Amino acid sequence: MRILLALLVAFIFLAASVVSHAAADRGDRFALVIGNAKYPDAEAPLKEPVNDARDMAEELKRNGFSVDVGENLSGEAMRRAFERLYGRIKPGSVVLLFFSGFGVQSNRQSFMIPIDAQIWTEADVRRDGFSLETVLGQINSRGAGVKIALIDASRRNPYERRFRTFSAGLAPVVAPNGTLVMYSAALSSVMSDNGSDRGLFVQQLLKEIRVPELMAEETLNRTRVGVTRASRSEQVPWISSSLAEDFSFIPVTAARPAATAVAALPQAAAPAAAPIVPSPSPQPSAPAKAEVPPAGGDKPIVKNESSPAIALADDPTIKSLTAKLADNPDDQNALYRRGQVYASKGAYDLAIRDFDSSLRLNPKDVEALNNRCWARSVTGDLRAALKDCNEALRLRPNFVDALDSRGLVNLKSGMTKNAIADFDAALKINPRLTSALYGRGLAKQRNGAQAEGDLDIANAKAMDPNIAKEYANYGVR
Repeated sequence: MRILLALLVAFIFLAASVVSHAAADRGDRFALVIGNAKYPDAEAPLKEPVNDARDMAEELKRNGFSVDVGENLSGEAMRRAFERLYGRIKPGSVVLLFFSGFGVQSNRQSFMIPIDAQIWTEADVRRDGFSLETVLGQINSRGAGVKIALIDASRRNPYERRFRTFSAGLAPVVAPNGTLVMYSAALSSVMSDNGSDRGLFVQQLLKEIRVPELMAEETLNRTRVGVTRASRSEQVPWISSSLAEDFSFIPVTAARPAATAVAALPQAAAPAAAPIVPSPSPQPSAPAKAEVPPAGGDKPIVKNESSPAIALADDPTIKSLTAKLADNPDDQNALYRRGQVYASKGAYDLAIRDFDSSLRLNPKDVEALNNRCWARSVTGDLRAALKDCNEALRLRPNFVDALDSRGLVNLKSGMTKNAIADFDAALKINPRLTSALYGRGLAKQRNGAQAEGDLDIANAKAMDPNIAKEYANYGVR
C-alpha cells in the first residue's frame, strides 16, 4: 500500500511537471496592457500612456504574447479585463501586466486607478483602485509560472491636494514567488513629464526587450540603467524579483513569431468623452482684481476674466456635485468636494465660495478651513488665510497640511522666520512633504541662508520635478 501511495504521489508530481512544461513549450504567454490617460480630475489628458500601451502591445505580440489592450478604462472595464485575464491562465503560463496611468499608494499597497475613480479619502482609493498585490495574487492562484508586472504610474496624481498626507509614488509590493515587478520610478517618488508623447521608461524598456537572448531580469536591469542615465538620475526605476526560472521576452528556441491578434477592450465612453479644461492658474505678473465681497463675506473675490464657471460647467465631477447641490443646497460634503475640484482646476474664487458655504454649515471642519486658507493664500488674501490656518491648527494641533499652508501664507507675507518654523514643523511630521521642503528652501534663501535654501530646493526638485512650477502658480518664485 505504501509503495502504491508513493507511486501515486510521484505520478501526480510528474503529471504536474509535464503540464507546466507543455504550457511553456506551447508558448502560453498572456498579457494585459492598459493605458489610462483621460482622467477627468486631471488638468489635461496624460500624453504618454495610450501611445506607450500601444507600443508595448505590439512588441509583446511579436514576442508570442496573446494580448488584451485597453485604453482609458473605467473601473468596471478594468475589472472585466482582469477577470478575462484570469480566465485565460493555464498552469505554467507566462502572464504579464502593463499599466500606465495614475497610481496611488495607500496602506502600504500600490493601487492602479481607473479613469472614473471618485477619490476624496484614503478609503476611496481602496474602493475604486485595483491593488497590484491582489492582482498578482489572483494570477498566481490560477497556476501562472512566470508573473511580470510593469507599472508606469509613478506620477504626481490629481488627488494629492485632497489628502496631502498621502505619500507620493508607489509602495513596495509583496508578490508571490516567480514574480518580476518593475516601477518606472523609485519607491515613493514621482517622475517628471518629459513633454513627449512617449515615456522615457517605455522607450528604454522596448529597446532592451528587443535585444536577443537576454533573460528578463537582465532586460529590466539594463532598462533601469538606461532610464537613470537618460534622466541624469532624476528617474530611477525600481525592480523586485523572485523569479525561480529563466525567462526571456524573445523566445530563445524559435524565431520571433508573427503578431497575434489583439483583443481591444471597450473604452469608457462617458468620462473619456468629457472635455478636459486646462487650469486657469493665477499669474503673478498680472495680479487678480478684487471685487466688493458679497453680503456676509469678509474676503476679496478673485475676478477671473475667462469665466471659469462657464468653462468648467461640463466637467463631469463638477456636474455631478452641482446636481447634488441642486437637490440639497445644504449638502456640506458636496460643497466641500466641489470646492476642492475648483481649487485643483485653478478656479480659486469659486473654490473659496464653496468653502465659505461649507464652513457656514460646519464651522469646525478643519479640512475646509485648511483648503480655504490655501486658496486664499494663492489669491493674495493673506490676512484671512492666516486666520483660517490658525483656526484649523487650534482645532487640530500639528495638522501637517495646515502647517504647510500657513508656511505658504507666511512666505508670501514676508514673514520668513515664521514660514521656516511652520515648514520645519510640517517636515518633522512628514519628511517627504515636497511642498514644505521647497517652501522652506525659499524662506531660507530670503532669510539669508542661501546654501541651506539651495539644498532644500534641490532635494524637493529631486522628489518632485514640478514643484517649482506649482509654487509659481501660487505666485511664489
